[in-house]
Amino acid sequence: MSIDSIAEGPGRRVVLAMVVTVLAWASAFIVIRGTGEFISGGALALGRLVVGAIVLGIIALAGGAWVRPTSREWLLMAGFGVLWFGGYNVALNIAEQTLDAGTTAMIVGIGPVLMALGAGVFLGEGIPKWLAVGAGVALFGVILIGIGSGASRVGDGSGIIWCLAAALAYTVGVLLQKPALRRLPHTQVTWLGCVIGMVACLPFSADLLREAMDAPASAILGVIYLGAVPTALAFTTWAYALSRMPAGQLGITTYLVPPIVIVLGLVVLGEVPAALAVVGGAVCLVGVALSRRRPRTPPAVLLGTGPGKTVAE
Repeated sequence: MSIDSIAEGPGRRVVLAMVVTVLAWASAFIVIRGTGEFISGGALALGRLVVGAIVLGIIALAGGAWVRPTSREWLLMAGFGVLWFGGYNVALNIAEQTLDAGTTAMIVGIGPVLMALGAGVFLGEGIPKWLAVGAGVALFGVILIGIGSGASRVGDGSGIIWCLAAALAYTVGVLLQKPALRRLPHTQVTWLGCVIGMVACLPFSADLLREAMDAPASAILGVIYLGAVPTALAFTTWAYALSRMPAGQLGITTYLVPPIVIVLGLVVLGEVPAALAVVGGAVCLVGVALSRRRPRTPPAVLLGTGPGKTVAE
């Protein structure tokens, strides 16, 4: 095995983690839409987190490494656990009771813009030119998708409010999670965050028990899937990638979620996207590509090889 292949390995693993995360989270919008017909928002969040906590606990314990969190790290994990695992899931589930999956994904899609800006300001990651350009282009794509998909059909408007609340909880949660990953294993952080979110959702226990008794088997399977795949698997791969790259850059990749949700909606739910929505999806892809660009490094210029001579860039 060459040195180059070894160096490229971690990069490929991060990319794979990002792909798994995006696909799993996109599927969650579809499953929530179908399951939410039988189980209310808070109860669905609790059921999802119970399953997720069990699976994540197995993953964390199998890892073997346990690092004792400091008081500050406990506060960070408590914050992102309550906001992201708890608040985000509850708000998202309630939103999809009045909005279709594609429109919900597009509105929640403002989260990466807030995340990139927040990471630049609060995490010291800065806001590189191409990150800002890519974020703007991808956001324009999300807007096009919303217009093309008929995002004006929003019922009484409460769904939009819940979507915005979900996007805000998602953004702040990531900004709190990133510092906790600097020292703690990503599997440990993800599991503890899920457990904290589950505890925060315990007030919905009675609703979950009552509604689960009357729900069809497909809805129960939906809850299990949401806990095992978009929660346990995807949050683990997300934390892995987040521990190895800036939060702002990683957040931009979630702009791929709305176009994927629209395709899944077409296949699973029979929703036909408008032509403008397809154009918006293409614009999102362009934005993601732009956000990943790096300034070109000038080629090194060989000044000499004698004593005192160096290689300057």
